[in-house]
Amino acid sequence: MAELAELEDPRTREVNARHGDDHGVNLGKLRALAKRLRTQQDLARQLWQTGDTAARLLALLVCRPKAFGRAELDTMLREARTPKVHDWLVNYVVKKSPHAEELRLAWSADPDPVVASAGWALTTERVAKRPEGLDLARLLDVVEAELRGAPDRLQWAMNHCLAQIGITHAEHRARAIDIGERLEVLKDYPTSPGCTSPYAPTWIAEMVRRQHDG
Repeated sequence: MAELAELEDPRTREVNARHGDDHGVNLGKLRALAKRLRTQQDLARQLWQTGDTAARLLALLVCRPKAFGRAELDTMLREARTPKVHDWLVNYVVKKSPHAEELRLAWSADPDPVVASAGWALTTERVAKRPEGLDLARLLDVVEAELRGAPDRLQWAMNHCLAQIGITHAEHRARAIDIGERLEVLKDYPTSPGCTSPYAPTWIAEMVRRQHDG
């Protein structure tokens, strides 16, 4: 904890605060520290229990993803209220867990929109990598009905799923683009030069073009 406190930088904290994150540690330095510590599951649990955002990010880098139980991961997700901790927990830990599918189903139906957004992130992963058994037309029905009114984090995750369906499944592409065009979600989102817009029709078109060019 003392070492993490030394890595604290006020300017980094200021930038992170704009994204809803409450830590001031450069992520490159955090990763270097994690590399030195290597995998330490007990330490990861202790770091998580501190409740400190930088400590929790470090915990997610040094933990053993498959060592967490289903209930433990569910509790951790509900405790992870800052965007970066939430994203790393889902992407670095839950996606590698044997409980990922059970949690995907439970979280997708959760009344808490931040928890539900994790369920949608796991669904997007399946859409891209293991779509067998998913009802993509039904997913598009849900997106069509709920995307526009969804709170920010959930909207972002559902929109990503919409785009992913359009990118990886040609038979659903026209409908995914049509839903995006009608709902206009994130249409005016400010996008840096060289980055792809999160507006689903633009995103789908760009990624499909890259696949053909590649």
